[in-house]
Amino acid sequence: MMREIRFAVIGLDHRHIYGMTAGMLDAGAILAGWSTEGHPQPLDKFVQLFPDAPKLTLQAILDDADISLVLIASRPDQRAELAIAAMRAGKDVMVDKPGCITGDEVRRLRDAVRDTGRIWSVNFSERFEVPATSVATRLVQQGAIGKVVHTTGLGPHRLNPQTRPDWFFDSSTYGGILTDIGSHQIEQFLHFTGSEDAEITLATTGNFANPGYPKFEDFGEIALRSERAQGYIRVDWYTADALPNWGDGRLFISGTEGSIELRKYVDIAGRPGSDHLFLVNGTRCEHLDCAAERLVYFENLLADIQNRTETACPQSRTFRVSELAIKAQAMAFRRGNLSA
Repeated sequence: MMREIRFAVIGLDHRHIYGMTAGMLDAGAILAGWSTEGHPQPLDKFVQLFPDAPKLTLQAILDDADISLVLIASRPDQRAELAIAAMRAGKDVMVDKPGCITGDEVRRLRDAVRDTGRIWSVNFSERFEVPATSVATRLVQQGAIGKVVHTTGLGPHRLNPQTRPDWFFDSSTYGGILTDIGSHQIEQFLHFTGSEDAEITLATTGNFANPGYPKFEDFGEIALRSERAQGYIRVDWYTADALPNWGDGRLFISGTEGSIELRKYVDIAGRPGSDHLFLVNGTRCEHLDCAAERLVYFENLLADIQNRTETACPQSRTFRVSELAIKAQAMAFRRGNLSA
C-alpha cells in the first residue's frame, strides 16, 4: 500500500508554483506548509489557492522528517542552493525550470544526489503538464510515425513586463533565455528521439524589442543533434496581445513514416481549446483532441518517492538537459540590444 506523502513549498517567486502544487495535490500528496523569504509577487495568489496550508520556517521544513518532498520555485539563481539543502536534509525535490543556471551548480547537485540518494526532478512543464505530449509519446512509442529523425520546438511567450520582478530581466539571476525556456525543448528533443545525449551545433540569443532591459534576452535559438536525430529550437518573448493565451507553443516531430504536430495551447482561428495533435502517416491523416488525456508526471513522481525509481523522468536526463541548456547559453552568439 502506498504510504502518505507530505510535501512543502519553499520559494514562491514564480507562478509555476501554482501548477506544481496543484499537481501534487491531485496526485494524492498532502501539502504540509510553505516558506518563503520577503514577499514575492505570487504569494498572495498562492495563499488564496491553498488557504489551509500553514506558513512555516525553512528550517522547520528541513527538520521535519515527515515531509518527504519539497517544491521549489524561488528565483532561479537560488534554486540549486535550496535543492541541495533539502536533499541533504533527506528530502526529494521538485524544482521549477531552470533547476540551476551554472555548470558549478550542476556539479554540486550531482554530488548531492550521489551522496544522499535523493531525487532531483525539474518540472519541464511544457511536456509534463501538457496532455497532448502524453498522447504524442504513446504514438511515437507505438511506431505511428516510424523512427523519429527530427524535432522542431517553438516556445513563444508573452512578456507582460509590468508584472515581472527586477530579477526576471537580468540573465545573471534568471539564467538567460536558453537556460530558462530552451531547457523545455531540449528535454523534449531527448525524450521524443530516444537520445541519451546531444551536441549543441548552433546557439544564438538576442534582444530586439526591449532596449530598456539590456541584460534581458527576448529571442533565442538552438540547433542540436544526437547519434539518432537532429533538432531545432526557437524561443522568444514576442507573443502579441491579440493571442488569447501566453503563447502558441508548438512541437513538430518528424519520423521516417509520418509526422506529428502539437498545437499545445491554442489552434489559431481553428478549433477551440488547447492540446491539439495532428497526425499524418501511411493510413491516418487526422486531428486528435488530447485535452482529456491524464497527466502522469505527478503520479509517477509520487511512485518514484515510494519505490526509489525513475519513472517521472530519468535522473540522468534531467542533469543532461540542464548541462546542455547552460552550454548553449554560454556559447550563444549574441545580437541586438544586449549588454555584456
